[in-house]
Amino acid sequence: MHIKEFWNQLSPETQQWLIENPGSMIIPRTQTAILNHETGEDSPVDGHGGTLLTEEDREFIRAQARRIEPK
Repeated sequence: MHIKEFWNQLSPETQQWLIENPGSMIIPRTQTAILNHETGEDSPVDGHGGTLLTEEDREFIRAQARRIEPK
């Protein structure tokens, strides 16, 4: 999965989940199913149905999290 390429296709709720979990190396299967539905892609999954994020994906998500100012 290349989160950066699909970021604008993701719902605000999905973006928020990713921002709240910036250190996740694997997206759980429930969230993977949502991502696949929102992007129209079938990302490769592990034996548990989760998606492994690349270091590039994790860095992009952390950058998005830093852009959000605490209220």
